[in-house]
Amino acid sequence: MTLATGTQQAALPALPALPHWETVPDDLAAAIREIKPALRARIESSGRTVEEVFAVVEESVRARLAEIQADKERGESVWPVIDYADIANGTVTPEQLDKLRRRGCLIVRGHFERDQALAWDASIVDYVERNEFFENYRGPGDDFFGSVGSKPEIYPIYWSQAQMEARQSDRMANVQSFLNSLWKHESEGVQWFDPNRDALYPDRIRRRPPGADSNGLGTHLDPGTLDLWLTQAYQQAFRHLFDGSVEEYDPWDAAHRTAGPQYPGSTMCSAFRTFQGWTALSDMDHDQGVLHTVPIPEAMAYLMLRPLLADVADDDMCGVTTNQVFPANEKWHPLLMEALTGIPDVKAGDSVWWHCDMIHSVAPITDQKGWGNVMYIPAAPWCPRNEEYSAKVREAFLTGSSPSDFPEEHYERTWTDRFDVDRLNETGRRGLDLDD
Repeated sequence: MTLATGTQQAALPALPALPHWETVPDDLAAAIREIKPALRARIESSGRTVEEVFAVVEESVRARLAEIQADKERGESVWPVIDYADIANGTVTPEQLDKLRRRGCLIVRGHFERDQALAWDASIVDYVERNEFFENYRGPGDDFFGSVGSKPEIYPIYWSQAQMEARQSDRMANVQSFLNSLWKHESEGVQWFDPNRDALYPDRIRRRPPGADSNGLGTHLDPGTLDLWLTQAYQQAFRHLFDGSVEEYDPWDAAHRTAGPQYPGSTMCSAFRTFQGWTALSDMDHDQGVLHTVPIPEAMAYLMLRPLLADVADDDMCGVTTNQVFPANEKWHPLLMEALTGIPDVKAGDSVWWHCDMIHSVAPITDQKGWGNVMYIPAAPWCPRNEEYSAKVREAFLTGSSPSDFPEEHYERTWTDRFDVDRLNETGRRGLDLDD
């Protein structure tokens, strides 16, 4: 079994060939007009129409939606909640695992001790104040998070002691390995990723103060944009959606997702993440502008097939384009929007996780009660895509720069008490590919 080093050709039956574009097409509309009939023809070669295949997906989504609504009516948490101690001790029950796979999202209670999380929060404040961040803050560095009304709310800070200690901690590694193991990571003679080694993916922090007003973030997802339909690797990753065998589609199958190209963009993530995640640095109630998801991993099949239906223009993918996040909305996906569900109350030290393909949003809030502070840390297992990005992360770490997935703000280059290489433990060094 070898780690994937490039796009592996799946052993598919004779099917109509698909055009593909490994870099962004010069004419996006023309590429869309070419790929849509090719995808329809490939699906129809199975003996079923696109409408019939989409109906299978829609029925599956409706069944999941009924489960979610039943949980709400019973007063049960839609989000699975698992204690960190059970993950660390290997005592997560089969029932909990089943719910996690069906919902694709998770709260880890007590991931870190509450006092530890609160201390990290205080240390971040000390770090930014000591280095006069607020006096030098230049405003939002991107259009996406700028929409929240940042003053700032999203801090473009990556290399604090708190963030790095959490990223390289044994507790984080345990949860990441647990989540990675939910995926099918070996098939076709290829190990698509190593579930027990994570790339250190640096992201920002959020600190929303009491009394804050925030516009939130609209429903969207982050795995890519038009490359999901237009590149060969993703065409293979979603092969069961495009060859009529939709019942075999598995949202937990990593095949062909970890080595292929990805279209660049201002809101892209260069890494492959099994789960996106954040760790709470304050207590947060469920009605205080919190994360919502559509907790149906199979919804990606709905999103990918929806543009192929007849009511969508020939040059439109339901609004998906480059240099913007993948939108999900009432216009094209009203059934999915019915499932949108917020997290339960969380405490400082809890962590929150959601499948990388999952639709998510952040609810708006007026006059927030209490702080809303998090640091973003995903599960990003070692694979060719993440190994390639690690070289850029390593350079950013050593120079205190903003990582290349994020705006070029570089506040920390000259800051004192930035986390340095001498403080890396074995997990941190492996995550940055600094093994001797």
